[in-house]
Amino acid sequence: MRWNTLAAVLFTATLAAASSCERSEPEPVDEAQQPVCSKEDPVVEDARVAINNGRQTFRFDTFGDEAFWGGQLRLHETIRNLTPVQALGLGLKVDVEALPKPLQLKIKKGQVDLNSAATTLALLRLNAVVGVTGFFDGKDTLVSVGIQCALCHSTVDDSFSAGIGKRQDGWPNRDLNVGAIIASAPTVAPLADLIGLTEAELRTVLVNWGVGKFDAELILDGKTENATGGSAATLIPAAFGLAGVNLHTYTGWGSVTHWNAFVANLEMGGQGIFFDPRLDDADKFPIAAANDFDDVRDPVDRITPKLADLHFYQLALEAPKPPANTFQPAAAKRGKDVFNDPQRGDCARCHVPPIFTEPGWNMHTPAEIGIDAFQSNRSPDERYRTTPLGGLFTRKKGGFYHDGRFANLGEVVDHYESVFNLNLSPGDRADLIEYLKSL
Repeated sequence: MRWNTLAAVLFTATLAAASSCERSEPEPVDEAQQPVCSKEDPVVEDARVAINNGRQTFRFDTFGDEAFWGGQLRLHETIRNLTPVQALGLGLKVDVEALPKPLQLKIKKGQVDLNSAATTLALLRLNAVVGVTGFFDGKDTLVSVGIQCALCHSTVDDSFSAGIGKRQDGWPNRDLNVGAIIASAPTVAPLADLIGLTEAELRTVLVNWGVGKFDAELILDGKTENATGGSAATLIPAAFGLAGVNLHTYTGWGSVTHWNAFVANLEMGGQGIFFDPRLDDADKFPIAAANDFDDVRDPVDRITPKLADLHFYQLALEAPKPPANTFQPAAAKRGKDVFNDPQRGDCARCHVPPIFTEPGWNMHTPAEIGIDAFQSNRSPDERYRTTPLGGLFTRKKGGFYHDGRFANLGEVVDHYESVFNLNLSPGDRADLIEYLKSL
């Protein structure tokens, strides 16, 4: 009864060693105290292995969740009839590097039928569909399907064509229509029964999530609408730029490892162990409490052994830099001064460079940031996390804030100008927006 809630980062031992073996400024040093840096450095080698393992987990590990997606929802029965055109329309992505060169050439020449479900099955056999694994009986029949972290938290660079390209791990897939995909399953009865809805009612809720959104709390509290009657779903967040950041998610449920365990066990439907006694609260989390989600103990744990390396890989995913032609450098330089100036923007008070969130307990009450409490009240601390700002350009689709309430960065700046009485000049406002676009 548990279910789901990807620029790919390249790394080398040279980069890892640089952090411990290079000095930012030349100065006299005691050679005897300098770290030994070589190809055989065990720390560097351990880091390399951990990142490789974590990337494999992030991209390809289902944690056994095919028992839910295929076994209970029978989603593979829908995918059997899904064409590549339809799949791309749902926001699913294709890893071009998983496609043999001859196949790439055929696609370019229009010699591959992208309106045939057989082509989708061929892509699944190649492990080319980002975040989705197909399980086949022999080589012909798709008998189950599972998902990975990469489904929601990866995309591609569209370098081959729209929706087909090189992986970009950690990027939120704001094209993905998670709700519509789940709603297309032959049955959603296991979820409907869990939440206390009919299948028809649940399908409506799922479709109403919209593109690029997901509601991780639905299976905890059963809330289907926000305070204004709209969908309770939130935008898929980024999974990059998390090094040095304490609490994860929009409402700060816990660390990266906590949320990985939460998602893998409860949202993806994997097989493992998860403990969070805060979920044993029948008033706040009635569904979670009734189903013992506070203490999950599967006989075979396929998740916990993967958490350390998965965490290591995610911490290695730096926030990508925006293309140079997407902001005005001179204005952005002036905007940086506005951002840091306590007498003007004062943004750095909370979005502390270079992590662009507070070091420490980076949480605020709804009143402190001038918004409603609906989503924060669905979390244990009833607060909102200060979102790290690196790679903002990857998150402009769907809007800003947890629910996309602000269509663009101008609206975000206007909101804070109103809440904090900033009285920015038109020039300062424009420069600040250009700086935010440059992060």
